Amino acid sequence: MNHNPSDTAGARAPAASSADPLIKAYVEPTNRCNLNCVTCIRHSWDESPEDLDWSVYGRLIEGLAAFPEARTVAFAGFGEPLLHPRFPDMIRLAHDRGLRTEITTNAMLLSPAMAERLIYAGLDQITVSVDGTSDRSHGAVRPGASLDRIVQNVRTLYLWSLVKHTTPPDADADLKKRTMASLEELAGAPSPPLEATDFLYPMEDMLDTLPQAPVRIGIEFVAMKSNIHELPGLQEIARKIRASFILVSNVLPYAPELQDEILYDMTPTSHESPGDPRNPLWILPRMDWSREAVEAVSAVAWRQANLSYLDINLGQRNNYCPFIGPGSVSLSCHGGISPCPPLLHSYTCYIQGWKKFFRSCVYGNLREQSLEPVWRRPDYAAFRERVRKFEFSPCIDCCGCEFAEGNETDCHGNPFPVCGHCLWARGVLRCA
Repeated sequence: MNHNPSDTAGARAPAASSADPLIKAYVEPTNRCNLNCVTCIRHSWDESPEDLDWSVYGRLIEGLAAFPEARTVAFAGFGEPLLHPRFPDMIRLAHDRGLRTEITTNAMLLSPAMAERLIYAGLDQITVSVDGTSDRSHGAVRPGASLDRIVQNVRTLYLWSLVKHTTPPDADADLKKRTMASLEELAGAPSPPLEATDFLYPMEDMLDTLPQAPVRIGIEFVAMKSNIHELPGLQEIARKIRASFILVSNVLPYAPELQDEILYDMTPTSHESPGDPRNPLWILPRMDWSREAVEAVSAVAWRQANLSYLDINLGQRNNYCPFIGPGSVSLSCHGGISPCPPLLHSYTCYIQGWKKFFRSCVYGNLREQSLEPVWRRPDYAAFRERVRKFEFSPCIDCCGCEFAEGNETDCHGNPFPVCGHCLWARGVLRCA
């Protein structure tokens, strides 16, 4: 396929499958953020703020041309992507190369102008972080964030996607603005977000008469003891922003006080139900069926939502990497290539009562070399093979020796980095 920058082709043609494909690239545009969330990794590191250099990003996109199976660029990591001064250009460059584009954002910076730029740059999916169903509860986790503003921002992006879908490709600015004004009038203003206990059935507004937009919209919710009771209320938030999926993750304590907020033990539970296809898909993590969790999840199930608990093969429940398994690579704002987002940076966290130091793992830097030789490095390829076999020590089940304090090695003698303590590999933590 021709990967000239002027290309505007859509999806790539199917490619022959390889044994070690590179299908998805996670990109961290910046480690800066406009919020200071209580659950954030920034409470456990001392990194200086940095934005991904444009030339490094360009080298990634050029490098992906060597991998015909590459399909998606997901902008996430540990910063707010919309802070990068050239973020819409990042979307456009990937889109013009035939790659699907996704973003995870707190949506506070998603102004109407930014929403329009992202839609016309070719954004395919947006996942919005929502950790409460009111300004008060969401702001308790994400100080300075306004849920009302987030809802309005995402609704505007949804409407801009309809404008793009319903006007000619060469439509002038005046036609776009008139179409947008008509859609805003038809959609109406959203009613304020509701507490989970305040309603039994969704309230109707004119937005429900409009179709699903070409851009896919989702919600990511970090579940804790203090907010799990609000889980059912996400159904109403999803309706207001036309979300098609709701992804629930557990919290990873980066501060000792957050250890009291976790909802997970390691008891095995899995279930999947198709539910009502008109409702968004709820993707739930592994968690204990405590009173708090059961009450909230039962309320969601009672509405006949599409539910997916631990949506991987049961035989892989304790040994499946959701990053290396599907064939992904991660690029940090420093230019480093890592196997997964959790290994982009060094940080401390708390798992099963242990204070654990995770050292970042970088196999190369795109400031100095191109993507393909990094991916082909023997030690990197060998690590991916170890992860696929997942023959690491079962630290989650044991957690009783000094190896539990880091990711350097384990009692099986595996070299750095080891993954026996990875909560992503156990289905406890989830990423969009």
